[in-house]
Amino acid sequence: MSVKSQGLEPLRQQIDELDAQLLALLNRRAEVVRQVGVLKARTGQAAYVPSREREIYERLRGQNPGPLPFEAVRAIFREVLSACRALEGPLRVAFLGPQATFTQLACLQHFGSGAELVPRRNIADVFAEVERERAQFGVVPIENSNEGIVSHTLDTFVDSPLQICAEVLLEISLDLLSQSGRLDAVREVHSHPQALAQCRGWLEEHLPGVPTHDAASTAAAAQLAAREPQCAAIASEVAAALYALQVVAKRIQDQAQNYTRFLVIGRESAAPTGADKTSVMFAVKDEPGLLHRCLEPFAHRGINLSKIESRPLKGRPWEYMFFVDLDGHGSDPNVGQALAELEAHCLVVKSLGSYPRAL
Repeated sequence: MSVKSQGLEPLRQQIDELDAQLLALLNRRAEVVRQVGVLKARTGQAAYVPSREREIYERLRGQNPGPLPFEAVRAIFREVLSACRALEGPLRVAFLGPQATFTQLACLQHFGSGAELVPRRNIADVFAEVERERAQFGVVPIENSNEGIVSHTLDTFVDSPLQICAEVLLEISLDLLSQSGRLDAVREVHSHPQALAQCRGWLEEHLPGVPTHDAASTAAAAQLAAREPQCAAIASEVAAALYALQVVAKRIQDQAQNYTRFLVIGRESAAPTGADKTSVMFAVKDEPGLLHRCLEPFAHRGINLSKIESRPLKGRPWEYMFFVDLDGHGSDPNVGQALAELEAHCLVVKSLGSYPRAL
């Protein structure tokens, strides 16, 4: 029988029946998760296990027959996992605030709405919140696909005992926001320096001569625009909703492909999944060929280095701290042997953690 002849009401009845089945299954799942939570509490295991959640998403990707795309399935199950995880106990996550920053959006993308999200004023405060065990995890930005590395995050790792336990890739969409929503009313534009840099071409074309001003965050810029009628902010749609602003123009970033990578930091590294990354920092003297010798153990074993950054070593002129992302888990024999060889050439070697590669 065709959809037209069958009529709308029978289809709605089918949907209602399926919804009832889904609800029953969700609550059955929640009861099983409660039992898991009791067992974890007895053995001191964490409620959030990055490797397990990666395993669930990979299984769902393989089992999904459609028509729902995997991105939709992942978004649905993100909230299922988040709600069920909350039954095991509260999950407190510190992030670089204030509210409506892209870091908060990364938190929601990774942990779902069941986590308690705690904004902090700067990256050091996010680290401190986790180090002092006032939060189980923290989320901080590490790099943007167009503007590069976030040096404050790298520098904070130097003296921190925390480990990276997951990464989040967030597509960045930058909108111009103001009270009126009119382009001709804009007299100043405020935003985070990286956001301003990512929209430089658009601003020069559409707002030539209008001054730009740095803000502590895109959300802080939106707060200012909510107070000052002649000011516009470059921020997210979430900031527009939170601060009751109008969208003057959408997606004004110069590069359509604009992603920021965030790190989830905690007190322990993640278990291996088979699709992992490891981040390491090491310090070397400024000697010819020394960096090459440090990297040779990875090349000899075919270990891909996806990123290498250098930062000056504070208090030691002309010596540098290098930060490297490599493919593989620290428990992999190849990776372990390469890191052991690396130590022979370095003043210091510190693993920042192994974690599942972002989906």
